[in-house]
Amino acid sequence: MVGVPRWMMGNMASLKNLMMMLKPLMAEPRRSIIKILGEGVKGTNEIYQALQERGFNMPRSTLYYHLSALEDMGIIEMAGYREEGGGAPEKLWKLKIRKIGIDLVTGEIFRE
Repeated sequence: MVGVPRWMMGNMASLKNLMMMLKPLMAEPRRSIIKILGEGVKGTNEIYQALQERGFNMPRSTLYYHLSALEDMGIIEMAGYREEGGGAPEKLWKLKIRKIGIDLVTGEIFRE
């Protein structure tokens, strides 16, 4: 890595693990999904509409793929269901964690 401060060189494994964790989170549309859920609990349809307003024109199956990946990473979680109009209930989503970082003393990655 270029430009890594000397004081972090001892924790390169932790830094590498953190970067591996952050890379898929910072890519779109996952970054936008995280920002949308940062405003509070949202239904799948609300997330889809907000992404479309931000210029992401994707099939719903792609949204479900990204929601599932974020859930598998432990970043978001299902908050319940919304039942409207007699159809299938809509999943509600929320952020599970808001912060990821490195403890500079121990080198451990933390999530809050």
